Amino acid sequence: MNLIFLGPPGAGKGTIAAELKKKLPLDHLSTGDMLRSEMKEGTELGKMAKGYIDEGKLVPDQVIIDMVEKRLAASSGNVLFDGFPRTVEQAKALDKIAKIDAVINLAVDADVVVARICSRRICRDCGAVYNTNWHSGETCDACGGALYIRDDDNESTARKRFDVYMEQTAPLIEYYDKQGIVHTYDVSESTSYVAEEVAAMLESGK
Repeated sequence: MNLIFLGPPGAGKGTIAAELKKKLPLDHLSTGDMLRSEMKEGTELGKMAKGYIDEGKLVPDQVIIDMVEKRLAASSGNVLFDGFPRTVEQAKALDKIAKIDAVINLAVDADVVVARICSRRICRDCGAVYNTNWHSGETCDACGGALYIRDDDNESTARKRFDVYMEQTAPLIEYYDKQGIVHTYDVSESTSYVAEEVAAMLESGK
């Protein structure tokens, strides 16, 4: 079973994916996490990716596709794609190496996305994600690590990334809708219900 999460930065893809993994045997393949790992290690790929991400742009297709194919080879065969594909060309490339069973489309508007991103905090040690709306501390509840703000978690970059998503990634909804595998959920108010509904949908086979 292979799933794709679609939605702009800040839609809650990572949070929902973490909850869904508790219910279903899925490998969470987050291209964002992979790229951040490369940047943290200071690799050539990481340095190149950082330049694009800091400007709110997408990393070139071939770099992402090669990285995803490598991770797929090491996966269990049940993958939840988060942050990939981001363009129709990437989707066509993915079709050649994996069968997609369902696409989860998280619908949310720009103002909600900006508010969430600007309130986001990340644990330096384990990568857990927090939001100042419900977590006022400066350390991670899970491991005690210090929380920090990503360089690109600001209003200007957040709005630019939303615009890039709408221009380059939103067309994927139409691409996959033609295959009859898109399931849309409104996450403007809350994301807490989505994992339950997605799990029920997948288990029912609909």
